[in-house]
Amino acid sequence: MDGGKRFAVLLCADDSDYVKKRYGGYFGVFVDMLAEEGETWDFFKVANGEFPDDDQIGGFDGFVITGSCNDAHGNDAWICKLISLLKKLDSLNKKVLGICFGHQILCRALGGKTGRAISGWDIGLTTIHVSPSSSKLFSSLEIPTTLSIIECHRDEVREPPPKAEVIAWSEKTGVEMFRYGDHMMGIQGHPEYTKDILIHLIDRLLQRNFITDSYADELKANLGKVEPDKDAWKKLCTSFLKGRL
Repeated sequence: MDGGKRFAVLLCADDSDYVKKRYGGYFGVFVDMLAEEGETWDFFKVANGEFPDDDQIGGFDGFVITGSCNDAHGNDAWICKLISLLKKLDSLNKKVLGICFGHQILCRALGGKTGRAISGWDIGLTTIHVSPSSSKLFSSLEIPTTLSIIECHRDEVREPPPKAEVIAWSEKTGVEMFRYGDHMMGIQGHPEYTKDILIHLIDRLLQRNFITDSYADELKANLGKVEPDKDAWKKLCTSFLKGRL
């Protein structure tokens, strides 16, 4: 066990009532997946302007950036501040795991490019392919070369950062995962999501007219066919964040 380590979740979206009631918010969802005995986990609501102070940053061993309703290519004040923070974390060689929006904003902070996905929304269970070089990297974890993950995004990484390695792709998205040095990693999908969270999100997208009724019905019908590889993702994410790769 990595006793005594400290981690922080950078929350980039407000909790929905459903997730708050069922899981104690998105912080609770991430802690369920990533926390181990003896660790301390904190959170900062960066989307609401709550950021760690400079003197707090050094006390953390790693950071997780969550998904968001906002665009990673936007220039809201908090997004610009988050980019500055990520550049600082890079200079300090801190472990950073970016999920969905977090994957995209990490890419942008490191010099890559993001934007609307050319193929449109990607919602549901997606099969991603791990690159041969990364298969060797993850070999000690005995992770398969194809993994199923829940996705819910309409933006994507257009160009990975210079010096970054693309470590996974899918039929719809060219950069499903990237690695930058041995301290930063982005994942476009949601390893932390459960199917019920995704169903709730589909309903919210429908209510806001982001998707049509027929598409929502199709997405829900397809959900029963495959299960996400949650155990493999848990192993991969915790091993990266805690320096066990």
